[in-house]
Amino acid sequence: MEIYQLRTFVTVAQQGHLTQAAELLHLSQPAVTAQIKALEEEVGMPLFERTAGGVNLSRAGQELLPQAHVILQASRDMLNHARAFKGQLAGKAIIGTITTPEMINVGPWVSALIEKYPLLDLQLQHGVTGLVLNRVRKKELDAGFFIGKNPYINVNTIKLTDLNFRIVAPATWRDRIEGASAKALGKLPWIGMSPLSSLNKLTSELWRDMNISPRKVAEVDHVPAVSSLVQAGIGLAIMREDEALALQAEGKLMVVGDWVKATTLQFIYAADRAGDLVLNVLIAELETVWGTSASMTSAMAES
Repeated sequence: MEIYQLRTFVTVAQQGHLTQAAELLHLSQPAVTAQIKALEEEVGMPLFERTAGGVNLSRAGQELLPQAHVILQASRDMLNHARAFKGQLAGKAIIGTITTPEMINVGPWVSALIEKYPLLDLQLQHGVTGLVLNRVRKKELDAGFFIGKNPYINVNTIKLTDLNFRIVAPATWRDRIEGASAKALGKLPWIGMSPLSSLNKLTSELWRDMNISPRKVAEVDHVPAVSSLVQAGIGLAIMREDEALALQAEGKLMVVGDWVKATTLQFIYAADRAGDLVLNVLIAELETVWGTSASMTSAMAES
């Protein structure tokens, strides 16, 4: 029985589908099938039952899955312990960033990491929240930042802070906006977000709450662009509450009504990276920068 076979067994169990597991493992589907078959021959019983939509764990598979998790964690612990013998922490971490540097406190975080761990190779890659989540799930990124709810059981999340979003409008629209009903706001042009942005989901939820279906005059995937377009008089949009109130105080735009959409900013990483030395220091410095003890959850725990 090989470690890579157990890793494949656990991944297939998590995904419930051979093709999706193969994608995450960077293997072909026949290779995944062969590894599962070899493991089943070694344990002497089938581990999965095929269904129309994929595969489900057999009774034997359900019994053996917790032990597979224990063995994989033990192997990671042994590697981490061995690496600690080398002295100063070294390694590479590719991190997915989103929105603005100020919003995710990336400057103070990276500064602290570089000061304490000069041999740590940090690579920051900016993207849209949905892409960051998918790349962490596929292990193309070691970790990243994410806004919203994580639907994947193989991705762990650490809540950093709560976020509130408000509707904003151009400052020159005051006469059109003051006292306007939800229906009236729905007849005005709006700035939409890319489908891969978590703000797209928030905007859609807000529209459902207001029972409106506005016309989108533009669609963006970069949060800072929203403020610029609103101030230019393009349309309504949603914006982080603290930023919206600050810009309203400067007379650059106006906050509309009392509608609020709440969500969370999270740090995400592949569940099987738990306990990794490099990941541990990333999380430890996050806790320091955010001034709180990070609370780890997974999609399974939230469901």
